Amino acid sequence: MSIGNPTFVIVLIVLVVAVLVVVVVLAARAGARPSAQLAWRTPGMMPPISLDLQDRVRELCAEDKKIHAIKLVREETGLGLKEAKTVVDALEAGRPVPGERAGGHGDLASRVRELKAAGRTEQAIFLVRGETGMGQDEAEIFVNAL
Repeated sequence: MSIGNPTFVIVLIVLVVAVLVVVVVLAARAGARPSAQLAWRTPGMMPPISLDLQDRVRELCAEDKKIHAIKLVREETGLGLKEAKTVVDALEAGRPVPGERAGGHGDLASRVRELKAAGRTEQAIFLVRGETGMGQDEAEIFVNAL
């Protein structure tokens, strides 16, 4: 039983198409937004709420769009509904975001070093991404350089 040229070509084309489909699916998953929910989920650890996000939340609250503000916080940070509402309520009332240290956070590099020293490299990367807008690769390079 030998495979003739036309059959071999068809099998080869089907195989190439199957490999391309797998590559496209894997690339789509890799390009998807990293799971913010998993990056910071350590008890007592709150994800960083960037100043830009805080400003957008305040604007939405001023426009009586509190539900949109909560949704935005959930999308940007991976927080649950209750946690996101707490953040929005605090920002709307002019209070500091829950989980922020009194008197400010210190510089970004110091906070990243603290997280790395505690074995929380993924959280450090998430912090850098949230505060700088860097992509995953850039943030990893920054964190690893410290």
